[in-house]
Amino acid sequence: MKRFLSILFLLPLAYNCTIAQHQVKYADLITEESSKKHLEVLTSKEFAGRGTGQEGGLKAARYIAEQFKSYGLKPVVNGNSYFQEVKLLKSSFDVQNFVIGLANYKYGQDFYVQGNNPFHTYESNEIIFVGYGIQDEKYNELKEVDIKGKVILVINEGEPTDVHGKSLITGSSSKSEWSTSRFKRIQELQKLNPKVIISTNSQVAETIARFKNRLTASSFKLDKGNPDITNTTTPPVVNITEDMANKILATLNTSIATYKIKAAESLQKPTAIKTKFEASMGVKIEKIEVPNVIGLLEGTTKKDEIVVVAGHYDHDGILPDGTYFPGADDNGSGTVAVIELAKAFSQAKKDGKGPKRSILFIGLAAEEKGLLGSDYYVEHPILPLDKTIACVNIDMIGRIDNKHLEGDHNYIHVIGVNKLSTDLKPIVELANKNINMKLDYDYDHPDEPMRLYYRSDHYNFAKKGIPSLFFFSGLHPHYHTPEDTIEKIDFPMMVKREKLIFNTVWELADRPNKPKVDLSLEEAKGTGR
Repeated sequence: MKRFLSILFLLPLAYNCTIAQHQVKYADLITEESSKKHLEVLTSKEFAGRGTGQEGGLKAARYIAEQFKSYGLKPVVNGNSYFQEVKLLKSSFDVQNFVIGLANYKYGQDFYVQGNNPFHTYESNEIIFVGYGIQDEKYNELKEVDIKGKVILVINEGEPTDVHGKSLITGSSSKSEWSTSRFKRIQELQKLNPKVIISTNSQVAETIARFKNRLTASSFKLDKGNPDITNTTTPPVVNITEDMANKILATLNTSIATYKIKAAESLQKPTAIKTKFEASMGVKIEKIEVPNVIGLLEGTTKKDEIVVVAGHYDHDGILPDGTYFPGADDNGSGTVAVIELAKAFSQAKKDGKGPKRSILFIGLAAEEKGLLGSDYYVEHPILPLDKTIACVNIDMIGRIDNKHLEGDHNYIHVIGVNKLSTDLKPIVELANKNINMKLDYDYDHPDEPMRLYYRSDHYNFAKKGIPSLFFFSGLHPHYHTPEDTIEKIDFPMMVKREKLIFNTVWELADRPNKPKVDLSLEEAKGTGR
């Protein structure tokens, strides 16, 4: 009898050991060679930065679907498709022409526009130069001047000062709120209902050089059935360089510098510049669809319960000048991880060793546009959210961040262990037993200023009460630049991180009980460290 009890005691240990061996066996299907092969495709010029609504993004979606199909994942969208079409509204500020005098200026090179007005053609035979555009009881350049329906030009920075550097408004070296408040000047001018505000300051040229075509990039939101632009009476604000402004002012034989000298000596009144102004510009709305890519690996004894493994495949795409953003780390690395985990789990299932629960693999669209692909999924779930027991999000796992650059590279940021479920941290730490990686929980600190937990796709699942983890290797100088290239990926570390995530998903999908929900979303128990 005693011997029999000893055998019974050893059986669970032997079972756990066998499961661990299975995990290692299938985790080892994730390799540097296969990871690099996938990433070379996703970061190629052909895929052109995988932009939302761009051909490169659609190619990336098709590529992910091809991998899912080759592994035997089940298409569950409408019963036969890997593609869940995410319905979006694409909003673009379109400028078809912008003429002052005899010069035709280029949007995004000479100027950029802040506005949400419907597309409209603006015409005038004069531009009213209003100087600083200040309306203060001590210095009012617009007193008794009607600019309603006019095109105006304003110097949108600074204020008049005397030869000693004292403000003519405050009477001291301290600047007035007309200088210190970022928006006051333009907001006060808008109340006077001009037709168009042309604004210049010393930062416009630098802003255009730094952000280039991203200043003119489209914005996106979920299409909820109302594509109409909100009617606005606010005039568009056209931000032009000082060089462009000086060309306009040359008609008056003056310049910004000359005006500032005169304004320091005496109050200057607005002046009409007799010149042609014509601009056709405004917001255009387009309905588009971009796909979430979804494949299901069915579980065994608990197949109705689902673990979501997700990573967004989109990035910043290609600009009109041909510049494209490879997005090797963000989020080519996470997309590769989703593909590699799908391969490993699929092989385990084929060998009859698959986990109890089902795993839903998702390549998410439009994360860079505001977590839109994940937002759409949780509002239009393919499988029931009340049966979705966890979400594992993989977003940037291929680099060494600034924090760890000079130290130990054997790390991963694990985010979310102190939200929704106290089971998450023990699960990750169990998964790390044979990986031996430093688990960095700093981003889970309640006072962490970047609030990264709220800035990636898992958050939309968490808002639905689904315990969610976010694996992340951290920020680096090439984040959201064309320099986020495959040559900078640390493949040995990336693969080690993929294996840790594989183990974590295995534990979630195969443990006897689903993670309990015993914390609120906003509640943070400790620091997670």
